[in-house]
Amino acid sequence: MTNRTTIQTPTVHAVPAPVVKELLITDDAGRPAVPFTDDEGGAPLRCCLRRSRPGERLALASYAPLRRWAAATGVDPGPYDEQGPVFVHAGECAGPTVGDLPFTHAHRTLRRYSVDGRILGGRLVEAPEDFAPALGEALADPEVALVHVRAVEYGCFLYEVRRG
Repeated sequence: MTNRTTIQTPTVHAVPAPVVKELLITDDAGRPAVPFTDDEGGAPLRCCLRRSRPGERLALASYAPLRRWAAATGVDPGPYDEQGPVFVHAGECAGPTVGDLPFTHAHRTLRRYSVDGRILGGRLVEAPEDFAPALGEALADPEVALVHVRAVEYGCFLYEVRRG
């Protein structure tokens, strides 16, 4: 087994397919998606948690992950409600495959949230080998309900992690 066992069986959450369909009609900023062909590839897809391939049809949509989680759990995200850009497939997507934690190859921020949608803290993870231990530490805190993994260079939401 890998060192992921120290993470208390995390569940990685991509942007769910029904939400992607909504975002393609009207995103969380109220704008319609504008699909495009990705000529170069390499965009971090939040629907399947992999990099895009050249020639795939994508859309860049505004997504409010905490707002959607809060609405599903009946809490108010308050001032922590924010939205930002995410790349998704512009059509059908098979969703993520089971495997290693995605997008851990670069600097990441792990932002912790409580059950009432408040930020409990964050951590910059600079080395890929430090990602799993940092996530395990976050999930070991009983006050943490979910963790957002974010790109440092743009601050964009990549995916959400919860205990299994």
